[in-house]
Amino acid sequence: MKASDYIAGVLERRGVRHVFEMSGGMIAHLLDSLAERTRIRIVSMHHEQAAAFAADAWGRMTGIPGVAMATSGPGATNLLTGIGSCYFDSSPAVFITGQVNRHELRGDRAIRQLGFQETDIVSMARPITKAAWRVDEVEQLPRLLDAAFDLAVSGRPGPVLLDVPMDVQRARVADGDRPADGAGADASALDLEPMFADLRRARRPLILVGGGIHASGSESAARELARTLGVPAVTSLMARDVFPHGDPLYAGMIGTYGNRWANLTLGACDVLLVLGSRLDIRQTGSDTAAFRGERILHHVDCEPGELNNRVTGCHAILADLRAFFAAALPTARTLGRVGSAGWVAEIDALRRRWPDTRELEVDGINPNQLMHDLSRVSGEAAAYVLDAGQNQMWGAQSLELHAGQRFITSGGMAPMGYALPAAIGTAFAAGRRPVVVIAGDGGLQCNVQELETVVRNRLPLKLVVLNNRCHGMVRQFQETYFEGRYHSTYWGYSAPDFARVAEAYGIPARTVSAMSEVADAVAWLWSRPGDPALLQVMIDTFANTYPKIAFGRPITEMEPLATPMRMERT
Repeated sequence: MKASDYIAGVLERRGVRHVFEMSGGMIAHLLDSLAERTRIRIVSMHHEQAAAFAADAWGRMTGIPGVAMATSGPGATNLLTGIGSCYFDSSPAVFITGQVNRHELRGDRAIRQLGFQETDIVSMARPITKAAWRVDEVEQLPRLLDAAFDLAVSGRPGPVLLDVPMDVQRARVADGDRPADGAGADASALDLEPMFADLRRARRPLILVGGGIHASGSESAARELARTLGVPAVTSLMARDVFPHGDPLYAGMIGTYGNRWANLTLGACDVLLVLGSRLDIRQTGSDTAAFRGERILHHVDCEPGELNNRVTGCHAILADLRAFFAAALPTARTLGRVGSAGWVAEIDALRRRWPDTRELEVDGINPNQLMHDLSRVSGEAAAYVLDAGQNQMWGAQSLELHAGQRFITSGGMAPMGYALPAAIGTAFAAGRRPVVVIAGDGGLQCNVQELETVVRNRLPLKLVVLNNRCHGMVRQFQETYFEGRYHSTYWGYSAPDFARVAEAYGIPARTVSAMSEVADAVAWLWSRPGDPALLQVMIDTFANTYPKIAFGRPITEMEPLATPMRMERT
């Protein structure tokens, strides 16, 4: 059969239901085969970066590799930011790029380019993929295509790129498909007795849940472990949705912009069990010695390089989280509760003392209170998808996520412009259920063209744009370290009226600028649950995101009550 037909058939057999792309000559064969030979829905975006972000979110939601396609040259290079987002956040994805005909490749010639739009995307993508291959011979296609899908979901998930020259797409290939490798990790080899012994002796045990919980599909297992042992849990940004709002054992989000009570909880714990978190600087702060402290720390991760990396002296447990829970849960059920009601009450007292809505003194709309008000009317939402910047942190601090609702954002790459296209992928993965988009004015402008994709596909996105008329997070950085010189963030920056922009695309829109208007406005946003709508929320330009770890200080010392000791390095 024709190779492009073969590729389309494998995608369908692998469970791919949507392919995100922007058309180009070098993928014309692939698009034709998908449309004519499969029931896969082709979702045409208006920028390849947006297609990559949509595939990223689709893969996170389903556990099946999200697929994005792009033509050679600029199409392929425009995927790179989205590929990096998948790599750093462990999102399973397969990216397929078209390439010029093999006789048009420059090869070893001492020239820059031979074929029109010829670009060596494989070399560019290799550092931010689990693998990147060019299909040089059609006979390689079945093996490489199977390997791409298997590798994307094995171990720590991530992206794989296949670059397919146009003449290979036209060639004939033998039909047939190889099943995915179903081998599981061995749970019997893990010695968890030291970990359980320390948890039994602990007075203030704590579990830190990271994004690896989602990457391994272990959300329910993490909740069961915490509840069986009676041990409170904090989360990183990427695991913000693992525990539902109101869970008595959920102690908040830790990190640079974490809930103050959560950071104080971590500072007070005597035994910490870390599950699938890299313990990067956004989680620990720069003072890793203070984060480590005198507490006993057990760290579970599937990558040896992440263990005893920044935070040393940990009891390392090298394991896939699925294998870890297979070994840990039977023992936990036998052991029963090791956490105390007094420790949970202590955490509750910290939460009451340091409510998130009173960290920031601001004129006009309090963004943390806005998130609570939005949550109370968004019970139908399948997910919240957040952009990078202050909006991301206000949402992470204050959204009330209910059971089953996902929190989707880009943590490692954190590109502006992520939320809108990622929400498109999320909505398709969720069966076109409503999705809440939270973005800043700067981020929405990066991929605002995808509002047309929303309208064309009649997706029920509820867009909340926090418009503070600046690049707020960097402006806050300039306030702290550059004596309020707001170059390119407030000075020399502007944003449109997003309500008018939305209406130009045919999306109903509304603007609010006072706290007294918020309740009615968020109710309006959901007045027609099956349709898109945009709410522009005017935020004080000089509203800061608090609390924030004071750089150079321990995780428990946060602005505005503490001041940084030196300029941030990241």
